Amino acid sequence: MSILYNELTKIIKGKQLTPHFQPIVSLSQKKIMGYEALIRGPSDSPLHSPFNLFDAAERFDLCAKLEYISREVTIKSYASLNIKEKLFINVSPSVLLQPDFKKGETLKLLDQFGIDPRFVVIELTEHQPTDDFELMCEAVTHYRKMGFEIAIDDLGAGYSGLRLWSELLPEYVKIDMHFIQGIHNDPIKFNFVRSIQKIASSLNCNVIAEGIETEDEFKVVEQLGITHAQGYYFARPTAIPLEKIDKSLFIAHNKPDQFNARKAAHIAKFITPVSSETAISEVIRLFHLNSDLTILPLVDNNVASGIIFRENFLSKLFSNRYGIELYGKKPISSFIDKTPLSIDQNTPIEIISKELTSTMRNDQAFIITNDGEYTGIGTILNLLEEITRQQIHNAKHANPLTLLPGSVPINDQINQLLAAKIPFSFGYFDLDNLKHFNDVYGYSAGDDIIKVVANTLTQHIHAGSDWVGHIGGDDFIVIFLGNDWLRRCENILKAFEKSVPTYYKDEDIKIAGIHSENRAEESCFFPAISLSIGLVDPGSTSQCQSHVDIVDLASEAKKQAKKIEGNSFFIKHRIPTNSQNNPQPFTHRSVTKLHAVN
Repeated sequence: MSILYNELTKIIKGKQLTPHFQPIVSLSQKKIMGYEALIRGPSDSPLHSPFNLFDAAERFDLCAKLEYISREVTIKSYASLNIKEKLFINVSPSVLLQPDFKKGETLKLLDQFGIDPRFVVIELTEHQPTDDFELMCEAVTHYRKMGFEIAIDDLGAGYSGLRLWSELLPEYVKIDMHFIQGIHNDPIKFNFVRSIQKIASSLNCNVIAEGIETEDEFKVVEQLGITHAQGYYFARPTAIPLEKIDKSLFIAHNKPDQFNARKAAHIAKFITPVSSETAISEVIRLFHLNSDLTILPLVDNNVASGIIFRENFLSKLFSNRYGIELYGKKPISSFIDKTPLSIDQNTPIEIISKELTSTMRNDQAFIITNDGEYTGIGTILNLLEEITRQQIHNAKHANPLTLLPGSVPINDQINQLLAAKIPFSFGYFDLDNLKHFNDVYGYSAGDDIIKVVANTLTQHIHAGSDWVGHIGGDDFIVIFLGNDWLRRCENILKAFEKSVPTYYKDEDIKIAGIHSENRAEESCFFPAISLSIGLVDPGSTSQCQSHVDIVDLASEAKKQAKKIEGNSFFIKHRIPTNSQNNPQPFTHRSVTKLHAVN
């Protein structure tokens, strides 16, 4: 133990620590917005890894000293690298609460190295219980008064993350990587993260998804509306940080628009920009020459650095009696106090709305870019008009019972996939014995069963890539873009089978069905409601020319599935005209059993 203690004290005394920086990416802007600083010990030391390093510091009661030295070397390195993005610094709440904790030390370091506190985010990393929330709030308030932003790390893994969130109301909350890894295959993780995102939106808080490692994880995270991400998928922590993210990693927008969703490009208006070095007197002249000019973007080397709003600019300038004399020769950039929000032209309108909400921006306008270069200006008014137009269009074609898209947007989506030659599978879902269930229990109960189907389908698809539609009555369709479509159908049938018994009376549960009249008015026994699926595999859909061909194949498959008793699916294979082979269809059967529900 003494050897480890000596090693730790040597590292602290000699400041033998190396900060590594991992990018935090803005998904809407498709660029790095900040870096999390991660400390490493000497490469030849048993305390090289951060886990061993801080674990040893906790054992020997040296956490406060280690954190201070870590902060010092991090800020020094950040300054020397001339990083322009935000710096996320890890701070243990337990250290903030220690009696010997010195307030203002971080600010002194920033002053020493010439860093604006507004570019620093204090990231609270919780490794042990925190009970003194009042003192914690005081410490955080102290940081905020100095200009820092606050983040909570590893939400969902700590001892009191949700309590900290509600008490501190941080600007950022980072979801623990456990809930991100494998989210595309785990409905529980998906629902957890979706709930966190909804809460964050209501609190105007930015969500950062940690630990993204795969394309599938990234797709789900982005489509959930989460605006920031971090993980090996983008970049590993390095001593010399990555400056730009590979644009090809942003694959989610390369697929066809979901139900013809509009993008930022549709609301972009090109306004001739001026350089940030343009004299203020020249900007005044431009506004006077053009009374319709209300917004003026500042662009240098095709990159926007600011937006000048006519009304605000002129009111500030002429509020001072000698405004023009004092400021006329200064560059217009001196009037910019914050970097404008930039949105890539391929960003869907809904994502832009979430970005503006989550970042608490009250900007009247924002920059629209193409691969980081200025292409135009988007305004809040145009955004609201476009959102309203989309909502009216979607509502026109939505099913009134489930509010899921109807046949028109579904058919459009199929045709887009076929035109783009993107492989997909197709499922046609239909209920069995619903008519007789309605005869006995009423149409309201039947509607409840239809809603169960809708909820089951939406819970078992890839939110980032698949589509669910309700095309009328008890008929649903699903477009699967993932490779695990067959397993998902099996899970859908199992989930539906478990849900059905709760809608039957005890006496019907005992006989596993109901007695009702058939069309000849004869009393007959009808089994419990079940779900039949007609499936068309990716190989077959790729041979189709339009949605009509695919629906024909799926309808035939559904007819075959309905011939199978119980919950079942039938896969229809399209046979090439020049082939003599007749592949055997794949079927699945699971009889619904009505077990009493406790």
